Amino acid sequence: MLDYVALFLLFFVAIVLFYGIIAIHDIPYDIAKHRNHPHQDAIHVAGWVSLLTLHVIWPFLWIWATLYREDRGWGFKNGKSDHAHLANLESQVTQLTARLDRFETQQSRAGSEV
Repeated sequence: MLDYVALFLLFFVAIVLFYGIIAIHDIPYDIAKHRNHPHQDAIHVAGWVSLLTLHVIWPFLWIWATLYREDRGWGFKNGKSDHAHLANLESQVTQLTARLDRFETQQSRAGSEV
């Protein structure tokens, strides 16, 4: 009777460890999915690859998944908003386009006078 209990415990522990390892490998992907990470699929695939490497790369996946947040991006900015930066660039492009149009108009007038 005791042999059957030991055998049951052996199988039970093996199954729990197997499913536990598979559940643990998916934690970085869940974090990335929750944070709307732009590299969700890559993190998910790397999580499965980490099973083959016995979870050696798993801490790096955790770091990779937690670096990005949707509200602040990667967190390496100087505190300025991306929208303000884009608006500034758009205004600069508009100004440069106007200057180029004026320059081309002047050049065409100068060419026709010669």
